[in-house]
Amino acid sequence: MNILHIDCSPRPESESRKLSAAILDRISAGRSGVTVVRRDLGRDPVPHADEGYATVLSAPGTLSAEQIKEATQLSEQLIREIEEADLLVIGTPMNNFTLPSVFKAWIDQVLRMGRTMDTTPDGRKVGLLQDKPVYIGIASGGVFTGENAQQPDFMIPYLRAAFACIGLETLQFFPLQATVFRSRQELEEERNALISTLRLPDSV
Repeated sequence: MNILHIDCSPRPESESRKLSAAILDRISAGRSGVTVVRRDLGRDPVPHADEGYATVLSAPGTLSAEQIKEATQLSEQLIREIEEADLLVIGTPMNNFTLPSVFKAWIDQVLRMGRTMDTTPDGRKVGLLQDKPVYIGIASGGVFTGENAQQPDFMIPYLRAAFACIGLETLQFFPLQATVFRSRQELEEERNALISTLRLPDSV
């Protein structure tokens, strides 16, 4: 099994890192031959799209083949990491109601027209990647989902739409909420409760 493990928090002891590590441990338990490819966006963020990459997306005819290859080098690397993985494990904080900018920068590199997605004649986006499980642990200081939600959730709907654009529709979310109001023991208990709901497809 090949797992792509992504973390988005800049803090080494963040709750989202603990959550993604617990997800990874649960999936790997009792399995041999597990390979983990690490992409730590929190400590080593990918750059935001530059002029060359933006030109490839909007007006590729103005660039030579060599320029296109150079401008999409990082994008190709990130996309191949997804393609070569059997599943993805992602840990991220919720920042200001949505995903952190380092996560968005990664998404902007992997959602690429003609490579990971296409459009139908009526403008509907179609994913070009093979579907696979994506497990997303979200740590939030507030409560954004469920009957006690006190703030809007622009994160889960966005991630569902973004991943679906490239063909990844088997997503499971693990929201660890109200982290600023809970003790360490309470957070550990809630984390364990969330992990107990993890569903692993038989084919993986």
